[in-house]
Amino acid sequence: MENTVPRTVEEVFNDFKGRRAGLIKALTTDVEKFYQSCDPEKENLCLYGLPNETWEVNLPVEEVPPELPEPALGINFARDGMQEKDWLSLVAVHSDSWLLSVAFYFGARFGFGKSERKRLFQMTNDLPTVFEVVTGAAKQARDAAHNNSSKSKSSGKPRQPDPQPKEVKVSPPKMEDESGEEEEEEEEEEEQGATLCGACGDNYATDEFWICCDICERWFHGKCVKITPAKAEHIKQYKCPSCSSKRARV
Repeated sequence: MENTVPRTVEEVFNDFKGRRAGLIKALTTDVEKFYQSCDPEKENLCLYGLPNETWEVNLPVEEVPPELPEPALGINFARDGMQEKDWLSLVAVHSDSWLLSVAFYFGARFGFGKSERKRLFQMTNDLPTVFEVVTGAAKQARDAAHNNSSKSKSSGKPRQPDPQPKEVKVSPPKMEDESGEEEEEEEEEEEQGATLCGACGDNYATDEFWICCDICERWFHGKCVKITPAKAEHIKQYKCPSCSSKRARV
């Protein structure tokens, strides 16, 4: 597909940067053109980022196996089935995955050792992901870092339950005076043990990452809904799979 094949860590990184810039352009400044290119009536389409910082929406390559890892297939089919910003975020996530797969394909092809692979990852990891750029999460993360020093509660905090998760949403309000505060704390601690994961049904554990759905207010193991603490920091309003599917059907 390309004339020159990157062979060193620096060349692979430059290839990564070029493709990344093209993808970001498609999902931001060229978003209207990109949106129109993804006609759901057409066949399976893919978004390709090119090393020269451009992009194209095209059919997948016909050769099997392909020369390079292929991007997500059929992005056009989901376009009209969800809100535009959610669709763009979904394409951005798949684009990040594809960028890494291409970069480390070159690394494997040309025999990068442990130190070279580590250096390549560090170089790519220093750049914000396409998802972070498209959703504005990169800027939000910087703002949150400044606010955390002066505020005990930030937008990301409620999604990582501490030894006392936000059980206030679960327990009914108490009409007691100050003398009942200790009893309330004890009841909250008891409720922690009764908190169940909305996906697997297991109990709450303090050594595991949990996240609460802002719609149905149920708690979930991060691993059960495939949300990591780092990913949670960039979610303004978390919707569990069940609530997301209900919204999609509406």
